[in-house]
Amino acid sequence: MLLMTEEYIYAVARVRSRELGLLSRQDVDQLMACHKVEECLRVLSDKGWAAAGDVTPEEVLAAEEEKTWAFIYELTDDLTPFQVLLFPTDYNNLKAAVKAVVTGVEPHQVFLPGGAVEPELMLRCVREGDFSPLPEAMAQAADNAYHTLLQTEDGQLCDVILDRACLEAVLACGRESKSDILRDYAELTCAVSNIKVAVRACKTGKNRAFLEAALAPCGTLDADSLAAAACKSLEDLYAYLSATPYGEAAERLKESYSAFEKWCDDRVMDLVKDQKMNPFTVGPLFAYVIARRNEISTVRIILSGKLNELDDGMVRERLREMYV
Repeated sequence: MLLMTEEYIYAVARVRSRELGLLSRQDVDQLMACHKVEECLRVLSDKGWAAAGDVTPEEVLAAEEEKTWAFIYELTDDLTPFQVLLFPTDYNNLKAAVKAVVTGVEPHQVFLPGGAVEPELMLRCVREGDFSPLPEAMAQAADNAYHTLLQTEDGQLCDVILDRACLEAVLACGRESKSDILRDYAELTCAVSNIKVAVRACKTGKNRAFLEAALAPCGTLDADSLAAAACKSLEDLYAYLSATPYGEAAERLKESYSAFEKWCDDRVMDLVKDQKMNPFTVGPLFAYVIARRNEISTVRIILSGKLNELDDGMVRERLREMYV
């Protein structure tokens, strides 16, 4: 059952309390000042992260992701507004399930945690060739990907089918929502994913047919124009993007792919920051999940930099904008 306005007020109050524990830019600077990963983990432990004891950085990050969703489950049993965040995990797990069954490889540590559909259910559906227990759109995509992989043995084509289906599910969820933030997030997610596909396709010389199969039409980018530009050159692709709301993305791509990825994440933060002033909807809950994911990503970048002894300047260039 959807949360009513009164329940949102209570849920948002709890979110506001939790936001006090989010990492600030000063906290990020403190982590950057650490010399070793072990020092970073001690700092994070002091701030309430699950970083105490004999744990690896990845275990810490996974625990914080689980903690985030456990908190959301406390606030509501209706995950419909969060499906746009869960679909990528579900469809990645579906790709793993399809490939495991078709190749006859027993799946081991290939499934991501945190999806809405249990990976074991996906495996059973693929093995039995009956996808009806899955959500309708996912079932259709799974059936298509499974039989395509059986017939062609083309793992990339299988990925294309499920990646596009994921984007279409995200868009549909956003458009069906009554929340502006969900619609805007879904649109941005789809557009950014399309840009990434177009850039990779251009660099690897993919043809128009591939792009038409891979790109998911959205409102702020014309898929045909994007495909046509990507088939010509990166310069043509950047020129097309410059005439869209994603002109700045083209500039960041010219710098580097990591600069583009930072731009993408920072645009998401720009979207959700306004939700701090919106206490009567699901917006602040959604924004909190995004904020937590963003700080987990930021910590991952820092820890990776320490592990690989990267220059601090190089690491700082990749750090995301913080929610608080």
